[in-house]
Amino acid sequence: MKKIILKSVLFSTIFLCVALYCNGQTYIDTVPLEYKNNVRVNVTNPMIFGDKYTVVGYERKIKDYQTASVNMGRFSLPKWNSFNNDSIGMSSDYNDNGFTMAFDYRFYLKNENKYKAPHGIYIGPYYSFNYLHRVNHWELNTSNYQGMVDSEMKFKANLVGFQLGYQFVLWKRLSLDMILFGPGIWYYNMKIDLNTDLAPDEIELIYEKLNEAITEKLPGNELLVPSSNYQKKGSYSTSSGGYRLMIHLGFLF
Repeated sequence: MKKIILKSVLFSTIFLCVALYCNGQTYIDTVPLEYKNNVRVNVTNPMIFGDKYTVVGYERKIKDYQTASVNMGRFSLPKWNSFNNDSIGMSSDYNDNGFTMAFDYRFYLKNENKYKAPHGIYIGPYYSFNYLHRVNHWELNTSNYQGMVDSEMKFKANLVGFQLGYQFVLWKRLSLDMILFGPGIWYYNMKIDLNTDLAPDEIELIYEKLNEAITEKLPGNELLVPSSNYQKKGSYSTSSGGYRLMIHLGFLF
């Protein structure tokens, strides 16, 4: 929880500093040239989820106050902290691979913005698809089983929502895009396979630790497998609340 609070404070501080800086620099507010293309990189996700989570994007001006964008890259969760107690332990070693893609359409508010797109405050819908394949290694020490177990997780998630953000244009070419509010709904499917036969209570131990790790690394997104679905191999599909919050750094041309 402390990490989540610190990251939220950091995000808010960055936004406040940039806003104050831009308001204090008159040469930044000179009329920019009308560039239609914006290539960018997501700088928030690597800070939160680790350097394996890398995303690049492209925004295209459609009309004077409308743009469309696409973002693609590698989806990964950071290393889960290893632990070991009387019944179960998890190794810090793991294997994973995944990808993410997102699309949004932006309406830059004409009455609120001094310049045309892609500069200023905007609203609009977004869609994101994420896939992750991850293998973790566990050590069980129960009355029925002692030894190593591998869990294989395949995770597919669709996130649909609506966002509000602001994009600064600095020195005519550099863009700083901040999605400030982006509530949405996750529609996801999670398949988990354990490589050995275990008793229900032992399976439950592993699933509980998986849920703890997922909620820790995806704060605010309640992506869980409920206890009624504990089984050696299975698939679970449902929906839950989620959000989108990020910063992009880009170059206009």
